[in-house]
Amino acid sequence: MSTGIKNGKHHTINICKVILFFLFIATPAISSFSRVIKDEKKWVIVIDAGHGGRDPGASGLISHEKDVTLAIALKAGEYFQQNIRNVTVIYTRKDDSTVDLRDRPKIANKANADLFISIHANWAQSKNIKGTETYIMGTAKDQQNLEVAMKENEVIYLEKDYSTKYEGFDPKSSESYIMFSTTQKVFQEQSTDLASRIQTQFRERVNRNDRDVKQSGFWVLYNTKMPAVLVETGFISNPAEEKFLNSKEGQDYLASSIFRACRDYLNSIDSKSGISYEQNQSPDQETDTTGAPVSRSNEVVFMVQITTTTTKTEIKPENFKGLKDITEINAQDRFKYAAGSFKDYSDAAQYRKKIKGAYPDAFVIAVKDNKILPLQQALELKNKMIIR
Repeated sequence: MSTGIKNGKHHTINICKVILFFLFIATPAISSFSRVIKDEKKWVIVIDAGHGGRDPGASGLISHEKDVTLAIALKAGEYFQQNIRNVTVIYTRKDDSTVDLRDRPKIANKANADLFISIHANWAQSKNIKGTETYIMGTAKDQQNLEVAMKENEVIYLEKDYSTKYEGFDPKSSESYIMFSTTQKVFQEQSTDLASRIQTQFRERVNRNDRDVKQSGFWVLYNTKMPAVLVETGFISNPAEEKFLNSKEGQDYLASSIFRACRDYLNSIDSKSGISYEQNQSPDQETDTTGAPVSRSNEVVFMVQITTTTTKTEIKPENFKGLKDITEINAQDRFKYAAGSFKDYSDAAQYRKKIKGAYPDAFVIAVKDNKILPLQQALELKNKMIIR
């Protein structure tokens, strides 16, 4: 702390806050890949290399799926770590080890991950079939999608007491897949967005045959608590595609495409809030969403916008997934609804993290006199008040 004299009065200045303010407005972006500042939130990405160890996965003429997926997974992780500073990459495996199918999503859930990407290579009876496809969790739309899921789920037969571990699930029984129709669909829209970005990268950057975004019942995607996709990087049963999957160039292109798609997805989330802050609070720690009453007149507060509608919605918990601290904000011909009210941006960012299970697309906004301010302007106003 330091003191200064202004108009004959002593004023206390918090030097740390002053330094942070000037770092905030003066520090340029470190690269074209991301916009980060000193106190950013860390994104957590879990990359799952399909199969491994005693489970070779699908086999081609010269390779096994488990080796292809590991190589692409490790390269994708390197792209994240080299190009985005505020990211933590977690691998379900980093070598030729065996990881039970049910443990892979558990690793992501335990890490409170923001994204889960499971990497695979496809197989078909015909050697002429080629291309990439990316799956999200859901009920198979046709027999072909179901067969892909069945083949990937067969790995559980290698595990002891698989029937008990997997709640009686039988990968070869179509009746078993009915259970996936009731799975939580909270992240379906976000998973579809990510999957579409991955397919676009494969098609436009790597010139792969685009077999589209699909859905089916993959156990590895079952019960994940974040946007999750299963990526089929190509057909190991197609000789030309198998050669590409095993080449350094092919693996680099596929890994960088996965990275770019995820980067663009994360940036789209970041752009809604303007800045991402580091999450210091543990997942099970409670956040006080109200604290001391915060005046919403003539004072900038930070809230978490959860939805926008063209019709007015009665403010009661049952209309907002149990949330009680809802504010209605008028914006021309639309009604915007925000949760929480915080004096500091970082508290609002932490609250967004807490409620993202109910509202995955929620983002932080700044409000003054029941009007939304640009975040940059609001942060500068807040920092000027601190410096005074």
